[in-house]
Amino acid sequence: MSGLILIRYGELALKGKNRDQFENRLIQNIREKLSSFAGIKVKKTFGRMFVELNGQPMEPVVEELREVFGVVGISPATEVESDLDKIREAALELVQGLEPRPRTFKVIAKRAWKGFPHTSQEINHLLGSHILKNSEGIRVDVHQPELALRVEVRREGTYLYGRDLSGPGGLPVGSSGRVMLMLSGGIDSPVAAYYVLKRGAALEAVHFHSYPFTSERARQKVEDLAQILTRYAGKIRLHVVPFTEIQTQIREKCPSSYMITIMRRFMVRISEELAWRNGALALVTGESLGQVASQTLESMNAINDVTRMPILRPLVGMDKQEIMKVSRGIGTYETSILPYEDCCTVFQPKSPVTRPGVERSRELEAALDVERLVRDAVEATECVTFNRETMKEEFTYF
Repeated sequence: MSGLILIRYGELALKGKNRDQFENRLIQNIREKLSSFAGIKVKKTFGRMFVELNGQPMEPVVEELREVFGVVGISPATEVESDLDKIREAALELVQGLEPRPRTFKVIAKRAWKGFPHTSQEINHLLGSHILKNSEGIRVDVHQPELALRVEVRREGTYLYGRDLSGPGGLPVGSSGRVMLMLSGGIDSPVAAYYVLKRGAALEAVHFHSYPFTSERARQKVEDLAQILTRYAGKIRLHVVPFTEIQTQIREKCPSSYMITIMRRFMVRISEELAWRNGALALVTGESLGQVASQTLESMNAINDVTRMPILRPLVGMDKQEIMKVSRGIGTYETSILPYEDCCTVFQPKSPVTRPGVERSRELEAALDVERLVRDAVEATECVTFNRETMKEEFTYF
């Protein structure tokens, strides 16, 4: 008898001719997620996906799998020979090993191997009777059982499973292309990252650092957020853009009310260039419609004006309380609220324009050497690579 974890996936099964591509990506992501567990194997067979534990403890592996997008359900399972006595023994052991012990159960058998000498209904009866005779305080309930004991009888072996844990759902990371996240040190952008990862996008991130206006601790905070997100993303490259000169020029040559608008237009231009260089097909922000003065429709329109690349805003319809709840759930909240200001906060004007015009924004930028400032910022960008093992690799583009 060997320990297994059965993995179920939802919408991947609806991908038609592309199904194998999504399943193979999910297998690859699971293998990478579980790479620290020696001896574990991941296999796909007859429309099922299994993790073979090979002596590794069940619970830590299950907890890791609950952070893998594309996984809808996780069921600890047992594999035995397709022999009735061994199946009965395994079924009894599975039921008696559950904590808390179920008070009601039913057996749902599927005889995929027609050479097995008992039908599915006969298996249901034989296993149910054996469990009832050898267990106390449990009865059969075919309508609403606390435990649905599923048994699949196949030529190569029989699989038994009952406990069902939820996974995060979504699509496997890397199955939907690559995006460039504009990652600040706040609460919102890591949550936006979580949602685009859930839809299968691989993640690059860009952060704008204005030393000495923002401290090295502010940068470290963002690096820590990127590290936390590797729990879901696997690998993240964080592009750190020196933004001091651009912000200084904007403060000196543009009205304070338009500082945030002009600054964000520069951020989008730089992020777009970095996205093209790194194979990303869209930008992602943590903006929520109407949350602050710079997140009105007029502001978004003025910012979108400088790019041909789609800007995804997965939080656009969420309020702050909803975003904070997700932030706590994914483990980024406590880092996000550390009191180290990012460049947007440091240069926040007293009265930012809430309905900036596109033409007015263009007029004000005429006082700046936009092309040179963008080019210099991109060329001086550093890149730090994060993965689940917390190793970092630093380099510059040129």
